[in-house]
Amino acid sequence: MALGHRIATLRRERGYSQDDLADRCGLERRTIQRYENAVRTPSYVEILLIADALSIPTRDLLPPGRSKPRD
Repeated sequence: MALGHRIATLRRERGYSQDDLADRCGLERRTIQRYENAVRTPSYVEILLIADALSIPTRDLLPPGRSKPRD
C-alpha cells in the first residue's frame, strides 16, 4: 500500500479529518492532503510526526523493508 493511501486509511480509521490530523502533527491540512494524494512525500521527520499523531509505530506507515522514506 502506498504511503499516502496508508496515511489516509489510518486517519479515517481513527475518525480524524485532514484538519484534525494536521492539527495533531503541527502541519497544514493542505500538506496532509498532498501526502494522501501522492503529490508530495513526507520527510522522515514528518513521518515521525504523523505516526505519533496516529499513535502508531513509524514502521506501520512505511512499506515493508523500508526504514526511511525516499528523499
